[in-house]
Amino acid sequence: MTKFKIAHMTKALRTPDARFEALSDYPFDPHYVEDLLGYEGLRGHYVDEGDPNAEEVFLCLHGEPSWSYIYRKMIPVFVGAGARVIAPDWLGFGKSDKPVDDEAYSFHWHRNYMLALIKHLDLRNITLVVQDWGGVLGLTLPQEMPERFKRLLIMNTGLMAGPVNIPAFDEWQADIDSDPDVPIEFIMQKNEPSITETIAQAYAAPFPDQTYKAGVRKFPYLIARSMDAPGVDTSQQAAGFWSTQWTGQSFMAIGMKDKMLGPGVMNHIRTFIKGCPEPLEIAEGGHFVQETAGPLIAQKALERFGLAKG
Repeated sequence: MTKFKIAHMTKALRTPDARFEALSDYPFDPHYVEDLLGYEGLRGHYVDEGDPNAEEVFLCLHGEPSWSYIYRKMIPVFVGAGARVIAPDWLGFGKSDKPVDDEAYSFHWHRNYMLALIKHLDLRNITLVVQDWGGVLGLTLPQEMPERFKRLLIMNTGLMAGPVNIPAFDEWQADIDSDPDVPIEFIMQKNEPSITETIAQAYAAPFPDQTYKAGVRKFPYLIARSMDAPGVDTSQQAAGFWSTQWTGQSFMAIGMKDKMLGPGVMNHIRTFIKGCPEPLEIAEGGHFVQETAGPLIAQKALERFGLAKG
């Protein structure tokens, strides 16, 4: 266990590299960024595959309690089309450093980190690929830097433009709260039955014990329960951006068995994403739809965007 200090004397942990050895279908070399402005002392991880000089960039943002591993089936498809693919781990997840204090995590702390990372890597011509918290946060990014974003690929997610009152989310939060040592494997398999025990263990690899899971515990509490919750104003601005200012191409895929962020929520979101076509419905897909149909979704999106080869 490696402990070190970051700004404001907050302790953080770094998952030992041995935890990530021999993971199934995750052959990607790690890339790290350190000392982003406002995040001094923290090391963030991201996957960076494909031609670094490619014109097209796919930015794949994961959710809770997953990490960049969830895009392992889609990354090769995008790379095969000649694109560069960036798949970051949010701080507190994956191979990124993990502050141990639950209170270190907030909506804007995460959002500002990703804005800083995009600027640091100078990403342009971005196709934004989002699911779960990757969308809750990621859908609020283009309004800050619209010149950098070109396309959207959206899967089971939401936009926190008001209080959330979904029974399935309450159940999700109860599962997270059931044990300070959050049962990662159980949560992944419950919400995506196609996930095997081996794959579930890979999702749990970043978290040797409960001291690494502050970010996992905190994410559900960042969801708005009132109009004055942090992130609501920003999310409302995002809804306005997508409905009136967005001029890029969009593609939507829905895991139809997701009771939390499934067809009801996604079809509502589609009504305010300007120009969003009929969704690709994945009949057997649950919440983590990338597991059930990642390559199919990636290929259909490339076809929609006119980027497919062959």
